[in-house]
Amino acid sequence: MADRDFSRRGRDRSPAARLVMRNLGVILIVAAVLATIFTAWTPASLSPGELAAQLASAVDRSTPTPAPQAVFSDTTGGKMLRIGIVAGHSGINPDSGLPDPGSVCADGLTERDVNMSIAKLVVRGLEAAGYQPDLLEEFDTRLVGYRALALVSIHNDSCQPINADATGYKVAAALDTSVPDRAQRLVACIADRYGKTTGLRYHPNSVTADMTQYHTFNEINSQTPAVIIETGFLYLDREFLTKHPEEAASGIVQGILCYLNNEPIGIPSGG
Repeated sequence: MADRDFSRRGRDRSPAARLVMRNLGVILIVAAVLATIFTAWTPASLSPGELAAQLASAVDRSTPTPAPQAVFSDTTGGKMLRIGIVAGHSGINPDSGLPDPGSVCADGLTERDVNMSIAKLVVRGLEAAGYQPDLLEEFDTRLVGYRALALVSIHNDSCQPINADATGYKVAAALDTSVPDRAQRLVACIADRYGKTTGLRYHPNSVTADMTQYHTFNEINSQTPAVIIETGFLYLDREFLTKHPEEAASGIVQGILCYLNNEPIGIPSGG
């Protein structure tokens, strides 16, 4: 009889009593988790933010801690969000020992000069967005093993008359890359944002082997997603490229930010 009375009293506990018991159980579990964390890590090795993340992860395994954005160290040990911007055909070609102007117009306008004009504006735009861009030459020695969140090489197409369709832009990544998904995402973002910003026609079907097998793709770190863009044709798009380089640069900057921020993209019109 006494045993039955005791059992009934256990079942008839008030809601308040059950809440107290439940909270006591939670406190004991958290204490055990804290003991595990402090056993596994020396307190001095964890910042308060890191400790909170570890605790949250241990208590709720269904909510993983998001991966941090990639950062790279400079030569002084500082951390930066690095992005490479190559001004196509700038610098000295090591094979010839001479400057390489790229496409040359009849009046002396060179692709190299237009590329550099746009590249400098891209660097300025990325700096304003809080990133650390590197302005690189075509054959820059820094490209060997170069690591960054992204790399974009800026070029322009022919200054010779071809046909009425020779206007617009192209974007391509390497055929052979260890990060194809990220590289193609970078292509898609730049193609989308550049078209929307400039209004130029997109030519995805006229990408050449010189673009997909661009030498820089073989020089940089294999984990760096990289693309090459032909921002326009120096013949039919000359007025836009020389008088409105800030619009071309803005399209590239917006494309890079689209990639870094994982923004949604559309499908640029082209042919």
